[in-house]
Amino acid sequence: MTPLEFKSARRKLGLSQSQLASVINVDSRTIRKWEAETGGSARPPNPIACRVMQWMLDGYRPPQWPAK
Repeated sequence: MTPLEFKSARRKLGLSQSQLASVINVDSRTIRKWEAETGGSARPPNPIACRVMQWMLDGYRPPQWPAK
C-alpha cells in the first residue's frame, strides 16, 4: 500500500490521523510519516498496519472503533 493509498483508506473509513493511531496503537506522528509522500521524515506504511487497514475496509471493527 502506498502512502497515498493508505491516506485514502483512512479517509474512506472516516478516521482522523489521531483516531487511526489510537486504533492501531501508534503515535499520530507515525501516521503522518506513513502518509507523507516526500520529505525527510517520510517512510512507507508498515505492512501490518496496511493489513489492518484492509481488514477495516472489509468490515472488521475493533473494540475501540470511534462512535459516529
